[in-house]
Amino acid sequence: MMKIQTSTRDRPRAAHKSLDAAQLRAVAELFAVLSEESRLRILQILQGGPASVGELVERSGLKQANVSKQLGILLSADVIDRRQDGNRAIYSIKLPMIFDLCDLVCRGVARQAAERAAALGGAPEKAKF
Repeated sequence: MMKIQTSTRDRPRAAHKSLDAAQLRAVAELFAVLSEESRLRILQILQGGPASVGELVERSGLKQANVSKQLGILLSADVIDRRQDGNRAIYSIKLPMIFDLCDLVCRGVARQAAERAAALGGAPEKAKF
């Protein structure tokens, strides 16, 4: 009988090249940028398309000062782009691979929750991603 792999721990790891110090620093900096909930909320909104600061404030529920601060951090990290449209700044995603990364993390979190719930004898709530 063939064993079905249920966890990434069961899978052999693909060979990969080690990162040098500069590459590791760049990866750590990107993860640091993505570690703030309000920045993730802004990115989730921008995934639907470009938006102005006012639209991001309205749709995120965050205060304008916080949205502006988080946009500055995302811009500095080259995760988003900004263009002027008259007197409005319009923001869009510059680094779309972050959504692949977020999807991977979300699926991992959902899988861990399901495994914990199964171990405790309960059924987890359905995750909505």
